[in-house]
Amino acid sequence: MAEATHLKPLGPVHTDVRHVQTALDDLWDQALIETRAFTGNVIALTTSRHLKRVQDALAGLEGRYAGRQILGVMDGNDLVGVQVSLVPQKGLYVERVILNANPEQLHGAILPLMRPATINHVWWAADDAPGGQLLRELTDIADQVIVDSLSLDVPPSVHYALADLGWSRSAGWREAFAQIFDSPDATLQLPSLRTLKVTHAGENDLAVRLFAGWIAHILGWKDLSAVQFAAGECTRENGDLCSVELRGQGKDGKAVSFSLETEGKEMCRVRAEFAGMGRQTEVMIPRMSLSEGLERVMSHPERAPVFEAAWKLAKDSLEQGSLEGQ
Repeated sequence: MAEATHLKPLGPVHTDVRHVQTALDDLWDQALIETRAFTGNVIALTTSRHLKRVQDALAGLEGRYAGRQILGVMDGNDLVGVQVSLVPQKGLYVERVILNANPEQLHGAILPLMRPATINHVWWAADDAPGGQLLRELTDIADQVIVDSLSLDVPPSVHYALADLGWSRSAGWREAFAQIFDSPDATLQLPSLRTLKVTHAGENDLAVRLFAGWIAHILGWKDLSAVQFAAGECTRENGDLCSVELRGQGKDGKAVSFSLETEGKEMCRVRAEFAGMGRQTEVMIPRMSLSEGLERVMSHPERAPVFEAAWKLAKDSLEQGSLEGQ
């Protein structure tokens, strides 16, 4: 990437797959920038319905994470439409290539456009589960796959780092909840905790299932049978956490409770009650935009063993729920 002085978007220019680099070179000439440094590729696979949302999310990234953005719009026809642009991002120009085609056409069009010898982020930004060869082909060369892994049933793999945006959205909650147990007297209560209740905004409970899987893994629970999921009322976005409460009984027979609950848009109240002790504090848990979620997973990969353990517990709970509903 190169530093952009006027931050003026250049393009889009309509071209074809064979002449993408030529069209980009012409745009670089217009930018009057001679030196370019290329970081990584981000390949976003989406549909026309979500294209604007994906473009907005990518526009919020810093250019240092991916110098070339390739957007594959999968509900096109047999004719591959290609647009190229230089997009300013926080003081840098990044290259953006948009391909409109069907998955079969994209299958052979994306790989030649990827910058070699750089990090490859593949983002499945579509509602439907991936099928065919397109995603499988890209995961072969991906360093990181970003996907709503529970709803689309994309499991962790040894071939790439799996990043889940729902997991990323709960990062602030995990950090805040872990801080409750920074004091030794609170840590001593962990073995007595037996049940967990989590409430969430809207109907989507996938992100909170990953959060519950994280807590269950930390506490050594074998499954999520002791977890209650419920819709809550808060000002968070659909799928975000509203409240968390861990309960149990101490050795003295008294109730033990640790909770986080939203108050307003970003403020959360923390409560800890055990052995005659009562504590209340407040903590800020900012809401995370889609751009911020992408930036986090690209710049701060989560510890794979912890995520994978949480993912397995969450996935098993979904499968168990499906069996019970039959």
